[in-house]
Amino acid sequence: MRIRNLIYMAFLGAGFLMQGQNKQLLYDFTEIPQSLLLNPGAQTDFKWYTGFPALSGISFQAGSSGVSVNDIFADDGLDINDKFRDRLIRGMDTRDELSGTYQLELLNVGFRGKDPDTFYSFGIYNEGDGIGYWFQDYAILAFEGNANSLNRKFDLGDLKTRGEIVNVFHFGINKRINDKITGGVRGKIYSGILDFNSTRNKGYFVTTEGQNNLLANTLVADMEMRTSGMNAVWDAQDEGTLGSTILKRGFFGGDLGLGLDLGLSYDLNEQTVFTASLLDLGFIYHANDIRTYTLKGSATIEGVEILPADLVNVNDDFYQDLIDEVEAFIPFEINDKSYLTFRPTKLYASLRYNFGEPVDSKADCDCGITPASRNRNRAKYVNGLGGQLYMINRPRGPQAALSAFYQRRFGNFMAIKTTYTVDKFTATNIGLGLNLQAGPVNLYFMADNLLAYRNVAASRYASFQLGINIISWGTK
Repeated sequence: MRIRNLIYMAFLGAGFLMQGQNKQLLYDFTEIPQSLLLNPGAQTDFKWYTGFPALSGISFQAGSSGVSVNDIFADDGLDINDKFRDRLIRGMDTRDELSGTYQLELLNVGFRGKDPDTFYSFGIYNEGDGIGYWFQDYAILAFEGNANSLNRKFDLGDLKTRGEIVNVFHFGINKRINDKITGGVRGKIYSGILDFNSTRNKGYFVTTEGQNNLLANTLVADMEMRTSGMNAVWDAQDEGTLGSTILKRGFFGGDLGLGLDLGLSYDLNEQTVFTASLLDLGFIYHANDIRTYTLKGSATIEGVEILPADLVNVNDDFYQDLIDEVEAFIPFEINDKSYLTFRPTKLYASLRYNFGEPVDSKADCDCGITPASRNRNRAKYVNGLGGQLYMINRPRGPQAALSAFYQRRFGNFMAIKTTYTVDKFTATNIGLGLNLQAGPVNLYFMADNLLAYRNVAASRYASFQLGINIISWGTK
């Protein structure tokens, strides 16, 4: 594989649309079984539940912290080339990102044990996750060339990207410990389908004046792109066996890993609840279909002037000659060494104040066997008001979001939750979640950044979640 293919893979990775989603609407929305996946210590009153396969938990999120489609293509009388240069090429920096995620539940079941204070849940979900930070110096070099950038060092470390597709097998235990505390733990087995990451790149490219009025281009590189499962998936696509290959790798035929979720709910008093959870404390060991591409070394080549047209036209003989010269001086290697990746760990925390009239629980009032739990089902109130914190570990450091929320219950058949969230994508993210209960059938739908739907092209963030479950509370 030539260096040009490594460049293709790097740019493909940076545009990969998939990373850990903030589900602030679903978090602590305890009428919905899927809230247990965000906090295994959530307060529950189900006797049992089961989700409809492939319909019980669907979620998608995509965001860009730099520019929107409207920023570049709006009919505002400005020259598109100027907007492209000023808003995209030079307007974004290496902290800006293109990211997102999707999740699809394949199985989700929960049931109360012989001890009514203990609730078990298990299932499988498929998740795609990835992020690409804006490679600013690469973009400037490609757009403007190097002729007018003498002595400027273009930072190769601007390239930072990672992504994965994985099946997650999980089993959780939720336990009401006493009057105030409910705790939970969820064990996970990860079955990796594909993975790519390039997050530890170093080096620079600089053009200086050489001898005899020639330009001298110096490349100092320590770059690496690690992949697992990518070649198997690409080959399967060519051979028409993509479905079976993904199925095999997703059910213990690919890379394997272990993880843990922790969570709790703590009643500060009768109407005030604190919750917290730590998700995906885990790793995946990649040892199947590994390809690691490295470019390490330094070289100086004289007499070459790189123009934007040269970089756009990758089939040009001039550009290929440059690649050949670089490969002759800098070692470009491919190996199949196994490697370890850690999951993007997520932290949630919330403080909720409940007020208004209590809402009768559907749970069996005789469900407790201990003095602490007998006839002491927690009251649910008509209103809930509070705040939430979300943090996720990212390649360029932790990223946080703050949400304020209001929740309203309409008996036992409907509940809504609205949130106002501030994060790096937007400071005006208003979301709305709706939960409906028609007998045993539970339906929910949630969407974020509702104000942006007035002009979708101008939006930098979009998110939705939906699902269908069957729930039983037992007989009073």
